[in-house]
Amino acid sequence: MTASASTEDRIPGPHTEELRPDEFLRALYQFHGSALLQFAARRLEGDWHRAEDVLQEVAIRAWRHAGELDPTADSVRPWLFTVLRNLVIDGHRARQARPPETGDPELAHLPVSDGVDHLLTSQVLIEALRDLRPPQREVLMHVHYLGRSVNQTAKVLGVPPGTVKSRTYYAARALREALHSRGLHADDRDRDAG
Repeated sequence: MTASASTEDRIPGPHTEELRPDEFLRALYQFHGSALLQFAARRLEGDWHRAEDVLQEVAIRAWRHAGELDPTADSVRPWLFTVLRNLVIDGHRARQARPPETGDPELAHLPVSDGVDHLLTSQVLIEALRDLRPPQREVLMHVHYLGRSVNQTAKVLGVPPGTVKSRTYYAARALREALHSRGLHADDRDRDAG
C-alpha cells in the first residue's frame, strides 16, 4: 500500500453542491493551486516542471472524489497537501529504485543522419555528370557504377583498353572539376570525419 492510498480514505467532509468536472478543477486551482504548486516546488528542490506534474496528479485524485470534496473550502487543503506530499515521496522512491541513467556525453552531440545530405549530394552528382560528354559518362558508368574491369568495359564498348583508361582518367578529372564548381570538394569528407 502506498502512502498516497492511505490518505484517500481520510477525505474531509462531504461536498454539498455538485460541480461539473471543469468547474471543480477550475475552483480547485483557483483556491489552492498556487499554494500547492509552491509547496511542490520546494519539496522538489525547485523543479517547477515536476511540481506542475505532481499538482496535476493531485487535481486528478481530488476530482475522483469530487462528490465528497468542496474545492472552495479551506478544510480540503490539508488533504490536498498530504496527497501532494505522498506523491512527491512516491516519486522519489521510484527514482531511487531505478538504476541511475548513464550515457556517454559525447554521444549526445553526435549528428544523426536524416538522409538529406545523401540526397543533396546525389542531386549535385547527377547534375555534374550531365556536364560530361556522353562517352565519358558511359565509361564511368561501366567502370565505377557497374564495377567492370578495363578489359570488360573495352569489350562491351568495342574500343581498345587504352581508350577506356584514357576516357576514365579524363572523365574522373572532368567530374571532379564539375563537382568542385558546385561547391562539393573531395576533401569535405575528410574534414567532416576529423
